[in-house]
Amino acid sequence: ALGITAVDPVKMELLFERFLSEERGEWPDIDLDLPSGDQRERAIQYIYDRYGRFGAAMTANVITYRGRSAAREVGKALGFDMETLERLTRLVGHFEYKDESDTLFHSRSGLFPDPRSRLRGFDKSQSGTDKAQFRIAGFDMRRQRIRKFLELCLRLQDLPRHLGQHSGGMVICQGQLDSVVPLEPATMPGRTVVEWDKDDCADMGIVKVDLLGLGMMAVLEDSLKLIRDHYGEQVDLAHLPQNDPDSYAAMQKADTVGMFQIESRAQMSCLPRMRPERFYDIVVQVAIIRPGPIVGNMVHPYLKRRQGREAVTYPHPALEPVLKRTLGVPLFQEQLLRMAMITAGFSGGEAEELRRAFGFKRSERRMKEVEVKLRQGMNQNGITGEVQDQIIHSITSFALYGFPESHAASFALIAYASAVLKCHYLAAFTAAMLNNQPMGFYSPATLVKDAQRHGLTVRPIDVTKSDWLCTLEEISNFKFQISNFAVRLGMRYVKGMRESVAHMIVEERKRAPFASIDDLARRVPELQKRELILLAEIGALNFLNPADRIHRRDALWQVERAWRRTGPLLETIPEPDRGSPLAQMTAEERLVADFHGTGMTVGPHPMAYYRDEMDARGVLRAADLASRRNGASVRVAGAVIARQRPGTAKGFVFLSLEDETGISNAIITPDIFDQNRFTVVGGRFLLIEGRLQNVDNVISVKADRVEILPVSEAAVVSHDF
Repeated sequence: ALGITAVDPVKMELLFERFLSEERGEWPDIDLDLPSGDQRERAIQYIYDRYGRFGAAMTANVITYRGRSAAREVGKALGFDMETLERLTRLVGHFEYKDESDTLFHSRSGLFPDPRSRLRGFDKSQSGTDKAQFRIAGFDMRRQRIRKFLELCLRLQDLPRHLGQHSGGMVICQGQLDSVVPLEPATMPGRTVVEWDKDDCADMGIVKVDLLGLGMMAVLEDSLKLIRDHYGEQVDLAHLPQNDPDSYAAMQKADTVGMFQIESRAQMSCLPRMRPERFYDIVVQVAIIRPGPIVGNMVHPYLKRRQGREAVTYPHPALEPVLKRTLGVPLFQEQLLRMAMITAGFSGGEAEELRRAFGFKRSERRMKEVEVKLRQGMNQNGITGEVQDQIIHSITSFALYGFPESHAASFALIAYASAVLKCHYLAAFTAAMLNNQPMGFYSPATLVKDAQRHGLTVRPIDVTKSDWLCTLEEISNFKFQISNFAVRLGMRYVKGMRESVAHMIVEERKRAPFASIDDLARRVPELQKRELILLAEIGALNFLNPADRIHRRDALWQVERAWRRTGPLLETIPEPDRGSPLAQMTAEERLVADFHGTGMTVGPHPMAYYRDEMDARGVLRAADLASRRNGASVRVAGAVIARQRPGTAKGFVFLSLEDETGISNAIITPDIFDQNRFTVVGGRFLLIEGRLQNVDNVISVKADRVEILPVSEAAVVSHDF
């Protein structure tokens, strides 16, 4: 055994031909997931050292125009001023999709009376909500330049913009790569790049390996070190308890913020229906929220069968061994390959060729040849009529998007490990998560609030205690705490703070505690004034003198005084302490300063300051929604932490709102999005009024009305997909 994964491929009955077979006339597809960061870079540099600078190189990646990048380029070409261009770019939106459901180009608005006419120009009869949106933004849709802008934006999408560097693809050869493919030095030091993408390299028969950085692997590794150093325990991820009740209980409640692969809104809406109880359930959970099962209409049949609401049936009795574990519903690529092997007599290699024929590089001729071969094989095995058509449809429609079971099993192992660590070592897991951002579905602010709701103490940045990274601090009296450790935020979260200066502060602090802001500025001369001001604004200088705690405006006043008294002569002249004439910051001002300086707060959630007002308006807390009946008219409000507009969702937008009690989800229909584009895309805090959907403990609000909530100036970050 190579020891590269703890998944047992024999026990899991994984299909080896998916990786390598006699009929496969090319190199196997090798993906290695490594902890993101330094370890992945060390692996890349090892390959360069092993094979030489002309024997290995990163592959290129063709960067194409998307919504906003296309809008900017077209706007510049048409001569729009920067202010106009910014407004137009916001209209397009970076999570728009170019398909029939796109509201920007929706036929109902009159911009394109028919999807096929999009590239032929605009209909002259401008009407509908999109026209209103442009009028609100100050644009006259009758002007030719505006119409040409929209037309060119659409035509430019998906066209090549420039060559980038693939996230992890490397090609390797024994000789000189530059004699076969063009090479160029990368902008990143110590790297060479092939000017071809990975598919071009594969067509040339060059060995390609993907060295991918997986943030959660780095989180797990850092968590284990923190557990070892602070808890005094040795945790082996390969030998975790197989059926940890706390972990599965959290999954069943969709309490999965921060857990690998199962933390998204879509996963959370599926988990209470799925109710995973064993490891293979997580394998299915990882794979089921993918384009394949969604496009192939496999999700709802599987969930109904799992809940006992639909009988388990099989397209043909011979397929029961293949589909039994997934209740008769094909969810994995390997199942489709085995279906071809059983029903049509394909070899493993022929089945893999089938998958490739229906893959991303589709050829009508190849697909037709494979389908004919499938039908011939099934006819020979006595499988005809509707059963044959059903099996053919499953195989051909699912082959492109199906998720490999081998990948799902490896990801499920990491998902389970993240669940165990979060449930039993929350402080270590949270610190590791914060130290490996950006990654995952949620911002650091949401991760902190989720940890606090689970009872974890998170302490603010403090130059007398904080390191560059987030650390653990022992709680002396943890009788009423969930953990005997608190997380201390690190100075890496001070926006604009240099890492080298943070390390200097830590080293100087080890020699002797800082006595004052003057002392800090004198002993760390590399510390710039702007950095001191940032530290003062977020309260990181409040505890420099334990005997005389100051507030944030005191600290700002002292920073200005300290900066006036620079130079050897002035430093020797004592200055009378007249104190600060500035009033303390209000709670709202501290909140805004926290988000401005660090992107988060360890104090109350922004919505907590406005709860009385929300109660007066009949706005429910996120935690209160579960007690309301399905179909009830409700109001919910919060900070927008995620916006999603999946290509498979037919124009629907999904919002995640956070308040002081948790996260609520809202569904925005295409019609409502048409009418409220600026509000949905631009609002940091929103109030949603609509009908509650509460089925199988999956809760969401289908919006009838959306409004911006002018409650706080806190710069809350939303992850938009």
